[in-house]
Amino acid sequence: MNKKIFAVVCAAALVASITVLSAVDASAAVGHRMARLTGEKEAPGPGDPNGAGRASITLNGKARKVCYRLSFHRIGGPVAAHIHEAPRGEPGDVVVELFTAAKPLPGNFTAVKGCVRGVGRGLIHDIKEHPGRYYVNIHNVRYPDGALRGQLHR
Repeated sequence: MNKKIFAVVCAAALVASITVLSAVDASAAVGHRMARLTGEKEAPGPGDPNGAGRASITLNGKARKVCYRLSFHRIGGPVAAHIHEAPRGEPGDVVVELFTAAKPLPGNFTAVKGCVRGVGRGLIHDIKEHPGRYYVNIHNVRYPDGALRGQLHR
């Protein structure tokens, strides 16, 4: 009888430890990064001197997905937004295209959100681990090279 109880306790402990390890692995796959966006941070610039905004980026390596919420004020309707790889003050290559529109997004709004699927796990990991190497920028018709920019941070 004691052997049966011992076996049941061991099995329950094993299931509990696997559940905990799975939860830790899943949570490690998701990271949140932020950026404050201004026109003065745009490089080479100039960006919109009156504009401001925020970027909230959710990085999910397991799902190979990058989700974003961008808020912005005092800029014309955005036509594109990206994550670029470059240090503060330098332009860099696009590594994640958040959105691109053929013409400015219609309406009087101050935020846009969405998700990009199929992003490489290595890139997602690098953005999570080294957010300062990446920046978000928003483009509009008046500032096609970038109206707002901000380096990512934890």
